[in-house]
Amino acid sequence: MKIKIDSITKVYGKTTILDNISLDIDNINSLGIIGESGCGKSTLLRLLSGIEEPEEGEILINDISPIVKKKEFQSKIGVVFQKHNLFPHLSVYNNIALILHKIKKIDKLETDKKINALLKQLRISNEANKKPSEISGGQAQRASIARALSTNPSLIFLDEPTAALDPLMTQEVLKAITSLKKDGRHFIFVTHEMHFLKDFADYFIFLKQGKVIEQGDRALLNNPQSAELKEFLKIY
Repeated sequence: MKIKIDSITKVYGKTTILDNISLDIDNINSLGIIGESGCGKSTLLRLLSGIEEPEEGEILINDISPIVKKKEFQSKIGVVFQKHNLFPHLSVYNNIALILHKIKKIDKLETDKKINALLKQLRISNEANKKPSEISGGQAQRASIARALSTNPSLIFLDEPTAALDPLMTQEVLKAITSLKKDGRHFIFVTHEMHFLKDFADYFIFLKQGKVIEQGDRALLNNPQSAELKEFLKIY
């Protein structure tokens, strides 16, 4: 995966969330965006995924602009948020089928085959006909991951997918995410689960107050140079 960011700035009202960020990263599999709450991690992920646009600057992921070539880019990605965002009136199965059958126009037989395989992979086959209110938070988040995977994306964005879960459910979801790496997908991940992320990601960006303080591969976390990252790693 290749990521190039040229002088992006993001402002909400009068508050600058991301301040003139530039990056040039090549040949990575999984990017971990780390930092304290409010540093701009989720905002950066939303810009990288094309959900929001910067006030200034340019973003290219694998030489494609999430903004200029939005439709092409969106067809290649999946996004999982802190909240599962499943439709409450639909079963787990139909939450996924809605995308495949109604939007992607995949026939019912192929839709059924794909959904059953995903539910089996994420260990929620028994929840297929249940609505979100009838399953646990961990199961709902795994259903959300299944929905994101249903279009066979090459890149998955994960924005604090375990933040609303208890420790046991968190481990369930992290185990499910780890199982996806063998499929050869790439990931951009925002999380405070540092023990997990240290093994999962192979490149890291550390943000503080909307700026990139440090970046590097796994060695960065064992040998931070800035006082800010040293302090962050003591806490997390």
